[in-house]
Amino acid sequence: MIWNEPVETMPLEDLKNLQSERLVKLCRYVYEKCPVYRRKFDDHGISPSDIHSIDDITKLPFTTKLDMRDNYPFGLFSVPRTDLVEIHVSSGTTGNPTLVGYTRDDIELWSEVMARTLCCAGARTDDTVQIAYGYGLFTGGLGFHYGALKMGLTIIPTSSGQTKRQLKIMQDFKPRILCCTPSYCLYMAEEAREMGMDPRAASWNIGIFGAEPWSESMRTEIEQTWNMLATDVYGLSEIIGPGVSQECHYKDGLHIYSDVFYPEIIDPESGRPVGEGQDGELVITTLTKQGIPLIRYRTRDIVSMTTQPCRCGRTSPRTSKIKGRTDDMIVVRGINVFPSQIEEVLLGIEGTHPHYQIVIDRQAHKLDEVEIMVEVDEKIFSDEIKRMHALEQKIKKEIEAVLSIGVTVKLVEPKTIQRSEGKAKRVIDKRQL
Repeated sequence: MIWNEPVETMPLEDLKNLQSERLVKLCRYVYEKCPVYRRKFDDHGISPSDIHSIDDITKLPFTTKLDMRDNYPFGLFSVPRTDLVEIHVSSGTTGNPTLVGYTRDDIELWSEVMARTLCCAGARTDDTVQIAYGYGLFTGGLGFHYGALKMGLTIIPTSSGQTKRQLKIMQDFKPRILCCTPSYCLYMAEEAREMGMDPRAASWNIGIFGAEPWSESMRTEIEQTWNMLATDVYGLSEIIGPGVSQECHYKDGLHIYSDVFYPEIIDPESGRPVGEGQDGELVITTLTKQGIPLIRYRTRDIVSMTTQPCRCGRTSPRTSKIKGRTDDMIVVRGINVFPSQIEEVLLGIEGTHPHYQIVIDRQAHKLDEVEIMVEVDEKIFSDEIKRMHALEQKIKKEIEAVLSIGVTVKLVEPKTIQRSEGKAKRVIDKRQL
């Protein structure tokens, strides 16, 4: 089943014409409505009248996360604040978070692409869906909620956590579709076994998993453990939230809804396009958003892309699963974590050194575990254990307040952490992604 068949199976020539029409309108819109984009256009010697088709998109300047932070909170908005009906913020490095906002039409757009997402994964209009992504400032839960409402599904909005209750609800209400992070799905399997449940007998038949990197081996484990189809979803809060692209049941790449999100793959160093099938940085232009439309937004995600039609009948371009990042961001339990966030905390605590290392691990069927080793002054180790423990807890509390995830802190003596003549190795990721 395809949710919006005329659009999702559109011939590529017709799709290009639609993209061109929308890009021309978008450039006029942001130049008129957004002072930041007007300055960017002027600084690059570009006028909206220079843009005639989607082929002209390379004339336009890139937008980065820094643009969003520098213009926090409302500088990149193209509508008055009174036109906003919803605001979310996402985690970032230091300083200002990334703020995203939606008009009523933006919420309708989000609902549309999420209905496509659910349908692409295999949802039917008579299905029940259990949404175990977090609701709130994180866009995951609400995005799936809006899409399910649009599609007419029965929604169980469990949000994240309370695992035993999640499993009880699954047993009682028998939803066919589960939406959550892949690591949480496996964690629930471990809890299910401890409760005497057989995961393979669960009602979940389809899983839509995202918000963190995961591998094909992890997909296989999920599918074998729960006897379900495990599909990948992709999105960014800055672009819309979840709903930028989604795998169909063939699991041969993620379908980008390119009538509303125009994708490019560029060389991250030169900024020039790469050939089809080659790895590069994904760049996205929001062709129809009103609140914060973004032109050539650099996602920092490394993927490859094909324009070959899929066996499912959809004609939109497909990307691979994310193969890496061009920055130092890591994703832990669906949360964006930057080493610089930790560094900023440590610099504000007396007795610590700016030498630290983050160790991330994921045991079988468990959630990601984060240990942070922190070098401290020599004199700290001559203090009584009680004072060392107090410092450890202080560091832990402040880091958790910034990252919004639980961590373990281990104090180590000076020069314990290996030095490098090049870029310091701040992160050791032991997860099998």
